[in-house]
Amino acid sequence: MKKARSWSFGVLFCLVCAMLLSGCKERETPSSAPEEGRYLVYYLNSSGVTLSPQEYEAVETRPEALADELMGQLIHVPKDLDCQTPLSEKVAYRECRLDGQMLYLYFDVNYVSMKPEQEILCRAALARTLTQIQGVDYISIYCGDQPFMDRQGNPVGAVAASDFILNTSNVNAYEKTELKLYFADKTGTKLVAETREVVHNINTSMEQLVVEQLLAGPKEEGHLAVLPSECKVLSLSVTDNVCYINFDSAFLKMEHPVNEYLPIYAIVDSLAEMTNITRVQIMVNGSQNVMFRDVVSLNNTFEVNRDYIGEEK
Repeated sequence: MKKARSWSFGVLFCLVCAMLLSGCKERETPSSAPEEGRYLVYYLNSSGVTLSPQEYEAVETRPEALADELMGQLIHVPKDLDCQTPLSEKVAYRECRLDGQMLYLYFDVNYVSMKPEQEILCRAALARTLTQIQGVDYISIYCGDQPFMDRQGNPVGAVAASDFILNTSNVNAYEKTELKLYFADKTGTKLVAETREVVHNINTSMEQLVVEQLLAGPKEEGHLAVLPSECKVLSLSVTDNVCYINFDSAFLKMEHPVNEYLPIYAIVDSLAEMTNITRVQIMVNGSQNVMFRDVVSLNNTFEVNRDYIGEEK
């Protein structure tokens, strides 16, 4: 089982994840409806240690113009909110550029001067605010004309809202984990590996984390999803190295024309990479008596099968 932990990074993310969904004031939980022009803008609370989403009615509809409008709200906090901007007052926002599903955000060089704990909070706020825009799945941060680097000198790269896996039941223990997941190649006939790092609460099981990330879909260009994004996990349990996963009926629907065995073995092989799971039992609405794609019977358990994995490039 491959599991990389970075406790210093995890401590910083405790601040990001603590009470993310709590407001700056006592009020009903805010909600977004992008199709109606209503978005959540993620500020810092008054003490600057947690994110606090606030509803905002946007005027712009074009993605780049809307991103600029939301950035304006993030930087200039309305006076009636007991919140603060996640950006340091020394940082200047310049512009944005949308390329495919990636929104590039350009700040001046002062972005790198933010304290690590504030920068991580800021990154989470930017990702969660701006990926609500239709067509924007990721953000990429630039400082001056250079991509933002982590403390090891590596480009941070694409940041998605799903990189911040949150569980408000315990805000004191978070860790960073490297996952190896399998998605479909561009032909839909083979599985290809994709490695990503996610930060999550340690109370989230590795099995649950893997399945959640498979549902979130691939991040690398040319890879296809193996599970419908609207699919829900109704339950997940592990007994004697067998993982029992109960999906809702959306599991049976797939937008991409991938081989009918790929969703099954993407789950099995991804779990085998990260855990001690040797077999997987898949159910739909609690039933095993299901023919997946009219080809694959779910009335049995599935073992690791490397035959569907394509050659690494």
